[in-house]
Amino acid sequence: MAAAEFVMAQTSHKRKGLMRWLTTTDHKEIGLMYLWAGFIFFVLGGIAALIMRAELFRPGLQFVTGAQFNELFSLHGTTMVFLWIMPALAGLGNYFVPIMVKAKDMAFPRVNALSFWLIPPAGLLLYLPMVLKGVTLVNVTWVGYPPLSTTFGIGDLSGLGLDMWIFALILLGMASTLGSVNFLVTIFKMRGPGVTLHNMPLFVWAQLATSVLLVFSLPVVTVAFLMLLFDRDFGTHFFTGIGSGAEPILYQHLFWFFGHPEVYVLILPLMGVLNEIIPKFSRRPIFGYTSMAYAMLGIAIVGFLVWAHHMFTTGINPTVRAVFMFNTMLVGVPTGIKVFNWLTTMWGGQISLKAPMKHCLGFIWLFVIGGITGVMLGAIPVDYALHDSYFVVAHFHYTMVGGAVFGIFAGVFYWYPILTNGRMYNERMANWQFWMMFVGFNLTFFPQFLLGLNGMPRRVVDYSPLPSLTLFNQISTVGAFLIAASVGLFLLNVAVSHKRNLRVAHDPWGGARHIEWKLWEEGRVVLGEGLIVDHEPEPLAVKEARYQATLDAEAAL
Repeated sequence: MAAAEFVMAQTSHKRKGLMRWLTTTDHKEIGLMYLWAGFIFFVLGGIAALIMRAELFRPGLQFVTGAQFNELFSLHGTTMVFLWIMPALAGLGNYFVPIMVKAKDMAFPRVNALSFWLIPPAGLLLYLPMVLKGVTLVNVTWVGYPPLSTTFGIGDLSGLGLDMWIFALILLGMASTLGSVNFLVTIFKMRGPGVTLHNMPLFVWAQLATSVLLVFSLPVVTVAFLMLLFDRDFGTHFFTGIGSGAEPILYQHLFWFFGHPEVYVLILPLMGVLNEIIPKFSRRPIFGYTSMAYAMLGIAIVGFLVWAHHMFTTGINPTVRAVFMFNTMLVGVPTGIKVFNWLTTMWGGQISLKAPMKHCLGFIWLFVIGGITGVMLGAIPVDYALHDSYFVVAHFHYTMVGGAVFGIFAGVFYWYPILTNGRMYNERMANWQFWMMFVGFNLTFFPQFLLGLNGMPRRVVDYSPLPSLTLFNQISTVGAFLIAASVGLFLLNVAVSHKRNLRVAHDPWGGARHIEWKLWEEGRVVLGEGLIVDHEPEPLAVKEARYQATLDAEAAL
């Protein structure tokens, strides 16, 4: 063991049972809690979506009123973006980034725990109005545009739910900002022996680019939410107010300066997951490591320059619109590099079509469709025709949901033995789940492209009883319930694998041994335990103090 790069820490949990999970600062246990919290909210957001799709199965009001429908899609959007995808990605990052950079833990373990524990109260704030008499759930969509968001329920108990929604988003923004800073410090300052920026796994590069996006975009939208709260409750006029100089469009600028980078926040970590899985299951090294790494940084940079393409119909200056249209086309270049590199990695490889690889291929297929339709909507004339139609809904879900959900399932299946202490899922059930989800997803959202082209607006509880609109909505509803069945099959697979307790001790996928699998096989990835080098590294504070002393000495010369 003396020659090994790592040895296990000798300490073990002092607390057992529930207290262990409530007080843990171990990055792996926190990562698992992120994943479980994300899947719980995934189910809740999915239930809201199923009720909406059931309502839209035929024209006319079936199960809910128009006001209830507004609450459902507002709750659905907020839950899926902020409480399902982001926590799930944080879970994978928390678990594997420290291992991949050979760090004992995250740079700030207690801050890491705080980042997670801000999520449950945020979720409680979002859903609590359901059981409070006289309080209305958030009903201003997940974007909360004024003047609706600044005027609804003012001076009335019904508006408390909207205030709770704002507080929930501020808490979630704080959690993500703290987590992003933690990731950046871990990646730059906690790398172990032999790990450099240009040889660390591409999953770490993806997390690096994501953290940069969040650190620069989240403060902007947090300020927007605070201004919204002040307009609602303290009599200010940032966004609305006749003769006050208020500017409703300002909120859209602030929101989408975060909102469009948020798309890449939800996709970049999963591009990192694909960078780990595709070479493994193709039995080939990744094609173009350097171009892959810098393409992710390029996506992060250009992602800050496209936000106004969400606002083409607001009357902004035509020259400004043209610049943002060009930038929207430009972001397709680094994205295309990544897709090209994935296809080239697979070309000529010995591809193993296990569940993780199937989900990766599903990700590529759906994300490319979402990207192509995004470029279409980035063209000003097309956007004028299709803005706020179901075409935008389909594009959004092909990009965000098709990419994010398939990527998350790919990562969970790929790292399943590590995440579950050696247990192995049922491959047959996983394959059935993939095909049910893939077919269900396309049945749900591809007809929505056609609905948009036929003029159906989004966010409506009813529609004209035209045969084409009815047929496409019915197909979409059937697909949504098929997606729900696939998620139920996944949860059943998890339960069956836990009950059967069949375990593997080695990497079940073969091929090149990636660092996390190597350390896991050697028994060094254990819940509650950290990895340490033979010679314990100096604490970060000691390193920084020595560096500062060197600077002071040089300045004194």
